[in-house]
Order: sequence, then C-alpha cells, then structure tokens
Amino acid sequence: MLFYLRCFLAGLWGGVCCLFGILWALMRPLNPVSCRVPANLLGLGILKIFGLKFEAEGREHLDGPPRLAISNHQSNLDIVPGGLMIPSRMVSIGKKSLLKLPFFGLYYWLSGNILIDRSNKRKAFASMDLAVQAIKNKNTSIWIMPEGTRSKGKGLLPFKKGAFHTAIKAGCPVVPVCISSFHKNLDLNSWNSGTIKVKVLPPILTEGMTMEDVTELSNNAHALMSQCIESLDQSLL
Repeated sequence: MLFYLRCFLAGLWGGVCCLFGILWALMRPLNPVSCRVPANLLGLGILKIFGLKFEAEGREHLDGPPRLAISNHQSNLDIVPGGLMIPSRMVSIGKKSLLKLPFFGLYYWLSGNILIDRSNKRKAFASMDLAVQAIKNKNTSIWIMPEGTRSKGKGLLPFKKGAFHTAIKAGCPVVPVCISSFHKNLDLNSWNSGTIKVKVLPPILTEGMTMEDVTELSNNAHALMSQCIESLDQSLL
C-alpha cells in the first residue's frame, strides 16, 4: 500500500517539476543550462517521497571541460541519482519515444537533451553525431546509459558501443558513474527504504584513441563499473 501511495505522489511531483521545467526551459529553449535545476528538484522530491537516503562520492569528476558520463540503467528510479548528480551544461541522450510522455517529453526536449530514434539506424547515427558536435562545439557534456535498456535486477548488462564511438570522435574523457543496485538494497514499501550510493570514477582519457579502440574502451569501462557496483552493494549489506 505504501509503495502505491508513493508512486502516486511521485507522479504528482513529477508533473509539477516537468511543468516548471517547461517554463524554465522556455526562457532559453534547447540550452543545456536549462536541464539541471528541474532535474535536481525532481530527483530530490522523489528521494524524499520514497524515504531514501543518498550518498555520493567523486562528484568532482563530472565537472570541468566537456566529457561523456556513462551510468548503469536499472529502473525509473534512475531519475534520483541522475537528477541529483547532473552538473551544469550536461544533457542526456534518450529514446525519441520519451516525447510521447505528457509534460516530461516536452521538458526533456526543450532543455536540450538529445533524442535518438533506435528504430532507424541512419537517424540514430545522426543523433550521436549531434552529441559529438555538442561536446566539441557547444561546451556541453553528455550523459549516456550504454546498456541501452533497464537491467531490472539482472546486473550490469553488456554495453552498446555508441557511447564509446561518441567519446572517441569527440576526443573527450569517459566518466563512469556507478550506482548501487536498487533490487538488492532498497525496500520501497518500507518507511526507511534504504540508501542509494553513487561513486563517480576518475575519467578514462580517450586522447589518441581510434575507432579500433572502441571495444577495448567499452570492455574496460564495463569491468571498472561492474567491480565498483559490486563494492557499493557490499558496503550496503
């Protein structure tokens, strides 16, 4: 019962934040600076509604010159660590179908996030090229979930290569953002639902890499994140 009440309240709060986000973004449409404040409010509100605690380490690795952040993708609760951690001038890449979501879709687009049509490879590659140009020419960092789909308790899934192609093309560092496992550590039907831990690892430099290095870069990032997530989960036991 408590879980469903929380979901209802989270939906209301999400609607309020998205309406605010739309108005906020209309003052400077498609500008990456429009993304952070509504996302922070959304993440903070849902954190409180679900009775969660939040601990983060290594936030400083997300700041500075443009970079590409990668994180594990678990469930709709990703909005909490994502919303709370996103720095200024960082946007994310999401599915074009997000546009169909009332209020959120419009806010997501207006605040400068990049939409990708996964059903059309040509358009998908064009969207990734937009990310490269945003990094190189618009002083914008990008957040991607390279698993491509929610893991739903199955652990860290294999990475798709698009994020790593983008980082090498843009010549920017890859910053792994490791989030503790929701399915192991949270009980959303309890008053005190548990703790979400996040650790941002030092940047992986891509300077001098070519497309031949994509697989090695992806495998290295996956191994680092898998080990870190396991460590975070152990610390919460």
